[in-house]
Amino acid sequence: MGQILDGKIVAASLKEETAAEANKLRDNGVIPKLTIVRVGANPSDLSYERGALKRMEGCNIATEVKELPEDINQEDFIKALKEVNDDKTTHGILLFRPLPKQLDEEVIKYVIAPEKDVDCLSPTNVAKVMEGDKSGFAPCTPTAVMETLKYYNVDLKGAETVVLGRSMVVGKPVSMLLLGENATVTICHSRTKDLSSVTSKADVLVVGIGRAKMVTSEYVKEGAIVVDVGINVDENGKLCGDVDFDQCIEKASLITPVPGGVGSVTTSVLAKHVIKACKLQS
Repeated sequence: MGQILDGKIVAASLKEETAAEANKLRDNGVIPKLTIVRVGANPSDLSYERGALKRMEGCNIATEVKELPEDINQEDFIKALKEVNDDKTTHGILLFRPLPKQLDEEVIKYVIAPEKDVDCLSPTNVAKVMEGDKSGFAPCTPTAVMETLKYYNVDLKGAETVVLGRSMVVGKPVSMLLLGENATVTICHSRTKDLSSVTSKADVLVVGIGRAKMVTSEYVKEGAIVVDVGINVDENGKLCGDVDFDQCIEKASLITPVPGGVGSVTTSVLAKHVIKACKLQS
């Protein structure tokens, strides 16, 4: 039976490190600050926002929430975002997505200031992730995957790694981050032929496909490390991942649970990114 990769322990370690950095900045008269830009009041946004605000407070990072009406038009939204860009007291901007249909993300992603874009919306930061340029900001969730593997001393050099999912939110960026650690990376998706035969060869399997409990034990190599990035609700109304945890823990050597895995680390990564942005701007 595999060991559980406890995201709460990883998050606590990052929080301690980040709070110490925030206190150093404050001692030098700089107050690190995150501004959250939220359109409307989507329950999942509000839930993540509460967690983020609590984490920032624990890390001694100032916060502000800019709530915009759900029916805001593109022109007014861009004007509001530019105001946050220009606010010298704001070092990091978190923009909740997906945006309402009347707002064009393909335009907006070019508006957010890259140096404040702590969750990788700007094409500038996306390009830096692809190039392996660490001066940018990778998305928080893929970075949380890497922080979890790092905390548990997983050696990725040369490891056969399979990423299940090809989204810009998780699959593609986490593949680039894994390549940056010299893993050998295969990207799979819903159209991959004979999927389980590919995933079952992986030393490290990262799953972000968006389907509850899709990955069963047949997808997992004996002794593999399994990282589940999915967040779903099962037939009983309980949170679950894309991996059937009860089945796969029997074969995996290390495995993340849902909840309590990668998701627990994400807001700590966000805080770390705000500190990094603050240092770069100061």
